[in-house]
Amino acid sequence: MGQEVGQRRAMATLREHPRFRGVYIIEDYQGKRLATENLVPGTKVYGEDLYRIAKTEYRIWDTFRSKLAASIEKGIRDVPITERSKVLYLGAASGTTPSHVSDILGRKGRVFCVEFSPRVMRELIEISTPRGNMVPILGDARMPSSYRSFVEVVDSIYCDVAQPEQARLLADNADMFLRNHGKVMIAIKARSVDVTKDPIDVFKHEINVLEGRGFKIIDVKKLEPFDKDHAMVVGELI
Repeated sequence: MGQEVGQRRAMATLREHPRFRGVYIIEDYQGKRLATENLVPGTKVYGEDLYRIAKTEYRIWDTFRSKLAASIEKGIRDVPITERSKVLYLGAASGTTPSHVSDILGRKGRVFCVEFSPRVMRELIEISTPRGNMVPILGDARMPSSYRSFVEVVDSIYCDVAQPEQARLLADNADMFLRNHGKVMIAIKARSVDVTKDPIDVFKHEINVLEGRGFKIIDVKKLEPFDKDHAMVVGELI
């Protein structure tokens, strides 16, 4: 993590993702893989491959390490994370997916990264420091008022927390930080919400909570085989 490393220079082709700006597809002998343009060239975050193509460096985005990447691979209809936008990321952990969000946003965007664990916060800070557009925040996503002074009004919220009542938690943060008609993405972890229930029932319940809090559901994608008993939900505040 955070070390300067060599780049792969083998024959590879690059193309923009047909639906999402800032996301790319690299194809080489290993097949087709998602990638983002590295905001900090020469640096890895979690051991991902780096590719130098036409004087620009790209980072492979591992679909088995990132639920956001998995949802793109599964054909999610919308990803409300774009260049120069502001994103609140709940459950940032050590920064694997937030670093790719950082790549997409570019230097003029900003991602506010809320993480509860002091242990992984140290890693998150190390990754955030050279990037400049990541704001690491040690806080409890169940208590958005506790970090209100650190977060601006945002264009979208991404939620990936291992907590019961995930949808309520997301909606509480949206009440405080999300702009009018802003969008949200939530990686629903069925076993974290209620291990005794069928995952489908859990997904339906959490979606109903979002709808009851004023969100229109845009798309839902189950994330197998990348993540078992997970679904990604995209919604818009109406």
